[in-house]
Amino acid sequence: MKKKTIIGLVLIGVMLVIFLTARITDDGKNQKIKEFTAFFDVPGNMINEDNEIKELIAQKIGAYCQEQWLSGKSADEAIASYIASGEYTDFISGNTALYEAGALIPIDMYWDNYPNIKNFLPAEIWDRFRQADGHVYWIPQFGIVHGKVEEVLHEGEAFWIQTRVLKWAGYPDICTLDEYFALLEAYVAENPVMENPFRQEEIMENIPFTILCDDWRYFCLENPPQFLDGFPNDGSCMVDTNTRTVLDYNTSETAKRYFKKLNEEYNKGIVDQEFFTQSYQEYLEKIASGRVLGMVDQWWQFAYSVNTSLENMPVQNYGYVPLPITIDRGIQNQWHIKRGAELSVADGISITVSCEDLKGAMQFINDLLDEEILKLRYWGIEGIDYDVYVNGVYYRTPEQRERAKNLDYSNAHFCMYSYFPRIEGMLSDGINAFSPEYQADEFLNALAPDVKECLAAYGCRNYVEMLGTNNAPGPWFPMYSYSEMLTSETEAGRVWEKMKSIKIDYLPRVVMTENFEEMWQQYMEDYTACQPEIFFEEMQRELERRIGVVKQTKIK
Repeated sequence: MKKKTIIGLVLIGVMLVIFLTARITDDGKNQKIKEFTAFFDVPGNMINEDNEIKELIAQKIGAYCQEQWLSGKSADEAIASYIASGEYTDFISGNTALYEAGALIPIDMYWDNYPNIKNFLPAEIWDRFRQADGHVYWIPQFGIVHGKVEEVLHEGEAFWIQTRVLKWAGYPDICTLDEYFALLEAYVAENPVMENPFRQEEIMENIPFTILCDDWRYFCLENPPQFLDGFPNDGSCMVDTNTRTVLDYNTSETAKRYFKKLNEEYNKGIVDQEFFTQSYQEYLEKIASGRVLGMVDQWWQFAYSVNTSLENMPVQNYGYVPLPITIDRGIQNQWHIKRGAELSVADGISITVSCEDLKGAMQFINDLLDEEILKLRYWGIEGIDYDVYVNGVYYRTPEQRERAKNLDYSNAHFCMYSYFPRIEGMLSDGINAFSPEYQADEFLNALAPDVKECLAAYGCRNYVEMLGTNNAPGPWFPMYSYSEMLTSETEAGRVWEKMKSIKIDYLPRVVMTENFEEMWQQYMEDYTACQPEIFFEEMQRELERRIGVVKQTKIK
């Protein structure tokens, strides 16, 4: 161990003693360390109570937060329980339902004294977050870029495939849906099973393709047709950039071709026979075992949970890369849109009416956005978690990367406050990304050997180069930021809920049926009966409104 590492660890120990004392006694200014609570409507990782960086941050800013994550309920159920009780955590995943319940405080009424919050977004962007009463009730956590950004990590949706499959085939050019499944079929025909990496006497069947459709995560099943047709992730619709017209990807010819393909592959045994019944946790466990050859998913939804398991296997050949899949060749894919363009105004972090220290809560968010604290959240401690080249560029040593991947060490040491707002892009020095995985060299160096080899075979250094990158298609993007705010109080909102219910009900059956044409026709009839045109007419009005706002801004 390096001398500076030993010194750093000693310093951490000293600061922990100071912090623990501060938690039970007053500091020199007669102020105690403040404690806040937060609930986030997604599953998350519970870090240790005595987490080192959490306590260092608290010592610096005078506050910390006990984070609570979704468990045992759906997000809607959890939020409904809070609303029914009228009792909330200090911070919460804010949304329209909580706003309409009167559970949230108007942040913009207080932010003049908290410049990191007020200046987090330009005024014209903040205006998109204003609710019917004209106030802002939540702060977006992700996708807020200050300065330039290195496009290396594709966090969004893609057709992912294991590197061992591509290596076996000689790293072929795979661009279409048919080519993707043909490769999976060919590989599993010759490699139906694999040895358990940890118990070589145990044989496990490979799973060529699995699908996640548990609860709200069914987007992994229903979203692909828009991407296959070369559209970006507007979520609830497609937008023709030439005619500025909202389109329904659920009824497109490509949608039918896609689900017919899934149906064919399911009946061949290529699609996981358990996909409809598996939970999110079971899905992750399958991927972490190395058995799953391919799937459609957003990177963040599986990678943070499984990458460490895959990389710690005795044989490292189970990593994933994304492929630029479209329905036919000749279509420009838009799987990846430049970071910062995809901003959802539908939700964010909010302060609730149950918070007894509003000023302290505002200050807590404000302080978490200070650059010094951001570096602690995402890079860690200099000399312990990362080092600095003479030119000022941050990097991690192999030992530091290994420690960061160790779950026990991470839970005891790192505190990202991952669902509180963050500033993405480059730090103020202009040469370092806000987080290691967004720094080009560090991203590459941290990859497993099989993934590096695969990327190099395609002449790439990162996931984005595998897909290509695109600018946002227009000022309306993404349209899901509007559809996610629709409630049952509106006709369009009620139709939207019916559409989602019908898709959740029918699409797994469409995949598993023995008579695709009959089931597809039945699905289309019931889908049409819920009058989706009402929803899409509303989306068209919103599209035109967003275009109009931009035009007015330019005139001014």
